[in-house]
Amino acid sequence: MKGILGKKLGMTRVLKDNGNYVPVTIVQCSPNTINQLKTEDKDGYNAIVLGFDNRKKPTKTKKFYYLREIKVDNLDQLAKGQTLEVSSIFSEGDLITVTGVTKGKGFQGVMKMWKFHGGPKSHGSHFQREPGSVGARAKPGKIHKGKKLPRHMGNEQQTLRSSIAYIDPEQHLIGIKGPVPGAINSYVTIKKLS
Repeated sequence: MKGILGKKLGMTRVLKDNGNYVPVTIVQCSPNTINQLKTEDKDGYNAIVLGFDNRKKPTKTKKFYYLREIKVDNLDQLAKGQTLEVSSIFSEGDLITVTGVTKGKGFQGVMKMWKFHGGPKSHGSHFQREPGSVGARAKPGKIHKGKKLPRHMGNEQQTLRSSIAYIDPEQHLIGIKGPVPGAINSYVTIKKLS
């Protein structure tokens, strides 16, 4: 078992024994429930589907707000309905990857999206925050793919590498060094690097 699901609570800092402060993101990892087992015979690989954050009114098919699949080497000592805790999977100093959905920032122009300089801001200039010329001549007759233009920003899945700064098994909290993608109360997937 190499992963767990959690909810981002916010950032703080932790004082280490050597006197250094380490910025950490606190993630609430209450016990995850194994919702499904995937076997190599049936699905072609071994994996478990973890469920996190029980629904207030569960139905037959929807019992959790957040479900994610995590691959495992073998399914020994794992059963459907079993709960997994942070302290049984991670320890302080482990290298991990954290996957979450970044904050959505809406539709943005080229100055915010791509850090364009913009036009002159002197008196009489009507070209300040526009992208400028984007097209080519009649030969291609189109705008090439990959052109930096205004578009939707954020709200994308992002994975970062980090390490575990501290663990509180009683309150099911885990402190991840540095930032974690997503807003407060957003769901994240934490996987241990082998």
